[in-house]
Order: sequence, then C-alpha cells, then structure tokens
Amino acid sequence: MHTVAVLALDQVVAADLATPIEVFGRARLADGRRPYRVLVCAPTPQVDSGAFTLVAPHGLEALAEADTIVVPGCSEHASPPGPEVLDALRAAVAAGTRVASICAGAFVLAAAGLLDGLSATTHWVAARRLAESFPRVDVRPDVLYVDNGQILTSAGAAAGMDLCLHIIRRDLGSAVAADSARLAVVPLEREGGQAQFIVHAQPPVPRGSLLEPVLSWIEDNLAQEITLARLAARSGLSERTFSRRFREQTGTTPLQWLLRARVRRAQFLLETTDHGVERIAAQAGFGSATAFRERFRRVVGVTPQSYRSSFRTNTM
Repeated sequence: MHTVAVLALDQVVAADLATPIEVFGRARLADGRRPYRVLVCAPTPQVDSGAFTLVAPHGLEALAEADTIVVPGCSEHASPPGPEVLDALRAAVAAGTRVASICAGAFVLAAAGLLDGLSATTHWVAARRLAESFPRVDVRPDVLYVDNGQILTSAGAAAGMDLCLHIIRRDLGSAVAADSARLAVVPLEREGGQAQFIVHAQPPVPRGSLLEPVLSWIEDNLAQEITLARLAARSGLSERTFSRRFREQTGTTPLQWLLRARVRRAQFLLETTDHGVERIAAQAGFGSATAFRERFRRVVGVTPQSYRSSFRTNTM
C-alpha cells in the first residue's frame, strides 16, 4: 500500500489540508481495495489552523516512511517552517520520496531548497512573492500544477484536487483517476489545459512617471489600432528609448502590456454583458473574432465562451 503523508503546519489552510486526505483516502481500485494509506503528521502534537486546532496523530517521523508527502498551504501570516521540518523534507527527497505542494505549500518546499532550478507554481496572488523570495525558482503563475517528476507543485484551491487526481493517474492509471474524480464530482481534466483563472492585473506604475499618461490613454482607446510608433510618439520619445524605459518601469514590453489590457477588458465584458464574441473582439481592440479567441486562450488558458460560462454574473 502506498503511504501518503500530509504535513500540517501552523496556520494550515483547511481546504488544502482536506483535499489530499479526501482524494487519496477515498481512491479505490477496481476490486474495491484502497491503494493509499493517508497519515496526517505535524512537527508538534497540536496545530493551530486559525478556525480550529488540529491534533496530529503522527510526528515528523511519518515523513520517513511515506512514499508521497503532500504539503498544504498555510496562511501568509504563518511563521516560517522550522529547521526540523525543512531537514525532514530534504531527507525524504534524498531518499527518493515524492513531494507535492498545494497552493502556498510551495513556499515550504522553496525554503527547503527543493525547488531550486525547477519550474513551480502557487496561487497566482502569491506567485510574485514566491518569485521574489526565491529567485532560483522558475515560477509559473499561469498553470494549475507543475510535475517535475519527484517534485510537484499546484496552484490554489481546486488546483490541489487537479494535482491529486494527476498523481493518482500517474500511479494507477486513468480508470482509477476517473473513478476518484467521479467520487469528488469534478472533471478529471479541466478544459483549457493547466491554466489558472487569473485576473490579469498590470504591474504598478509609479505615479507621476513618464508612462502614466500613456497607459491611461491606452485604457481609454483599446478599441483603436495602437502601435509601438504611436505610443512612442505620445511620449515624445523614440521607439527604442520608449521601449527601454517601458520595460524598466513595468518589467514587460509595451505590446505585452497592451495585450494584457485588452484581455482584461474582454474578461470584464464577458463577465458583465451579453455581447457576442465579434462585438467584444472589436471593443477590446483584437481586430477579429479569430484573433481574439486565439490570444484570449493563450493568455487566460480557456476559450472566451468557457470563461463566460464560469464567471458571468447573474445580474443580467
């Protein structure tokens, strides 16, 4: 039987903790046998989860006997994991144990050095903080999970379930994973590949900067044809100087900024109006419905129609 150890740390997110316990604990083979044994372990006998106190039946020694370790996310106000936790995780990986994180659990793996040189993900809200805190980690905020073989990470909330189902599929095949998905009443694979649903906020621009009036103009004129030459002319700079200063102040290119602005406008229209795809494409400045569908899916990870189905308000 495959042993899954779920590591509970102080301020653990209850949903992140429950997901692997339920998904692995309820998995079943065709003959009804349970393929996984789930152990909840912690560095202390009791764990403060904020809303409740958890009595952990196992200590860190359970990590040494596990085949897979899952590290749920913790509140951003949680204290950093102690050295005994990090040492236990490093020892488990050195012994060949598979380790996975859910949401902000990636911060624990990163603190242990287990994500150095690897791609990883976390909840999109925390992705920039993860990248800034651990520059040796290639943070990918636009995916549901990343599978590096021995080390896996997932985004927030429901993405933890996607990761657990992926692990079951790896271990036991699609039939068992599909049965687990049915028990959880979720799709085995969500449409749109691995993309998170992200509110694509732009990086902040300092007030009073050279770019502020240009960016305000972009937001007001998204339906127009906007070129690099036109933006540079509005700033009174050459295209080359404008592009350099734009990247220095925003961390991205003018055309990438424009694409994100148009996608955000399209997201808003999909959520709040009943306009057709062609009209939204024109209002957001994509030129054609085909270009809109292509670029929207590339950035958001799902089609405009799928996005609308998931996020449209019910006030129409």
